[in-house]
Amino acid sequence: MQRDTLSRRTVLAVAAGCTLTSTGVASVAGDTADTDGGTVTRTSFPIREGTDEETTVFVTTADAEGPTAVVVGGIHGNEVAGYTAANQIADWTIDAGTLVVIPEANAVAIERGTRNDEEGTNLNRQFPEGETPQTELARAIWDVISEYDPDVVVDLHESTDIYAGDPTDGVGQAIFYSDGDEATAVDTAEYVTRNYVDDPALAFQTGPFSSPDSEPNGLLVHKAARDLNADAFLAETLSTDVALETRVQWHRAIVERLLETLTDAELSADDGNETTDTEPPVARIETVPPDAAETTLESGQTVTLDASQSRDPDGNLVRHEWRVGDDDAFDRTGETIEVTISENGEQSVVLRVVDDDGATDTDRITLSAGC
Repeated sequence: MQRDTLSRRTVLAVAAGCTLTSTGVASVAGDTADTDGGTVTRTSFPIREGTDEETTVFVTTADAEGPTAVVVGGIHGNEVAGYTAANQIADWTIDAGTLVVIPEANAVAIERGTRNDEEGTNLNRQFPEGETPQTELARAIWDVISEYDPDVVVDLHESTDIYAGDPTDGVGQAIFYSDGDEATAVDTAEYVTRNYVDDPALAFQTGPFSSPDSEPNGLLVHKAARDLNADAFLAETLSTDVALETRVQWHRAIVERLLETLTDAELSADDGNETTDTEPPVARIETVPPDAAETTLESGQTVTLDASQSRDPDGNLVRHEWRVGDDDAFDRTGETIEVTISENGEQSVVLRVVDDDGATDTDRITLSAGC
C-alpha cells in the first residue's frame, strides 16, 4: 500500500550536538525560519566549484543541540529516484541537530544519465577505508561528511533487479546496514513494505555490508561506518516497471523511518504547505472463524474477514479496501468481506484503510487450503 503523503513528523537521534557554526566547512548563508521547536537555519555551499563536478550541499540546523544526519543521492547518475528524493529531503525541517544533504553527488553522471562519469569511474568505489578517497570529487564529498562527523548516514540508490542475497545478482528493494544496525534495517524494511508497497514481490529485504576484504568495497557508507563510527545504510529501490513517483516515495519513507528509529529530535517534511501533527490509521484483520489464518482450510470453505477493529487515533476511517489473491487491484470495499477458498495453495488478502486525512495503513493475512 502507498500513502498519498508521508507522515509529517519523524525523528532524528539525540546524540552529541553539532551545529553549523562549529564546522570549518565553508558555507553560504541561507535563511532562517521559526518552527514550533525553535529557529531553523538553512544554508548551502558548493563543492568542486567551477568544475563540471560542481554540486551543492544543503545544511539545515536547528537551534537546539542534537544529532547529525547525512543523506546522499545521485552517486550514480542513472538512479533517478535516489537524487530526486534527496532533493526533497533537503527541504525537511528539524527541531534539533543538523541535517546535511548532498542530493546530486555525481553531477557529471547525472547530466549524462549514466551510472559512471565520462571517464567510466564508479564514484561509489572511491572511498577506501582508512585511506584518502581516490578522486577529487570523492575527496570533496568526504571532506564534507567527515567535517560534520555524522551520527547517521543514508545513501540512496536504485537497481534494475531484485536483491537475491548476492549483490552481483541485483540489489533492488533492499536496505544494507552497518555492524550493529540489523534490527533498525529490518524494522525499516518491514515498515516501508507494510505501508507503501502493494506488490508482495517487491517487499524490501535487508543485508549486511560486505566485509572490508570482500567485494564490493570502497563504498561511501562502508567508510562512514568504519572510519567515523556512524550508523550507515545504503537503500536500493527497483527502477524497472515501477513509477518514479512511487520509488521516490519509498526512498523518502526509508529515510524517515531510519531517522525516526535512530533518533529523538523531530524532523518534518516541508512541502510548502502548513504541516500538522496527525496520527496514522491502524489496519486490523480478524477472521470468522477466528483461527482461519492459522489453520488449513478446505477448498470451497468461506471465511469472513472483518476490519471493524481497525481505527484512526485522531479522526475517522473513510474507506476499507481489500485485495484478494495475486491481483494488484484493491477492488473490494467494505468493513467486512467474504472470501471463498477455491483451490489448494495459499491465498493472500490485504486490507488497506484510509482515514479522513488521506493517510493509510495495511494489514495482510494468508489463507491456506489443504494440499
